[in-house]
Amino acid sequence: MVMSMSRRANAWNNAPMESFFKTLKVEQTSRCRYETRAQARLDVMDWIEGFYNRQRIHSSIGYLTPCDYETRLQAA
Repeated sequence: MVMSMSRRANAWNNAPMESFFKTLKVEQTSRCRYETRAQARLDVMDWIEGFYNRQRIHSSIGYLTPCDYETRLQAA
């Protein structure tokens, strides 16, 4: 593995992932109690593919969903 930190005290590379994990915890996993890791993995993947990428709008990409944003990039 390679660390994603660019240099000491410069954590900008981690900011997008920290934001994503905060959103995942607040919007999905904090409300659930999983019996198994497999159940948790399936729920998280369903949330990412079914909601986060296809329905949830993101202000950083012009209030589009990630799928819509990617489609527009490919069309351009």
